[in-house]
Amino acid sequence: MAEHSLAALLPPVNEQNRPYWEGCAAGELRLQRCEECGTFRYPDSPRCPRCLSPRSTWQSTSGRGELWSWIVLHQRYFDAFADQLPYPVLWIRLDEGPFMMTGLVGEVSGLRIGQRMEVVFEQAVPGRTVPNFRVAP
Repeated sequence: MAEHSLAALLPPVNEQNRPYWEGCAAGELRLQRCEECGTFRYPDSPRCPRCLSPRSTWQSTSGRGELWSWIVLHQRYFDAFADQLPYPVLWIRLDEGPFMMTGLVGEVSGLRIGQRMEVVFEQAVPGRTVPNFRVAP
């Protein structure tokens, strides 16, 4: 994979998202959780999408969910992934509620809607680890 291209696609680490990226580096999928209503959210945001509270904490999650949908891309949309064509993009509904778009570790054959999935962390570029998912055993 062209590391320089992928690095440009990753959002910069800032004070708002630092707990998420530190969690990835530690092998934990951390999400914001509203201190008022308990709703988990992804991606991070300054307010809860359910109750609009600005109060939240970062919590480790189960890192598990179910496959809601997926697609296999055969056309190059980003130079960073040109050497991986074709590649799957998955839409996972996390057990905590939010949806997450992610990559697949493993083979596409045999994937089915509703299948249990679990997070796997991989180094995307030096110093940055990203979550992908695989079929849960």
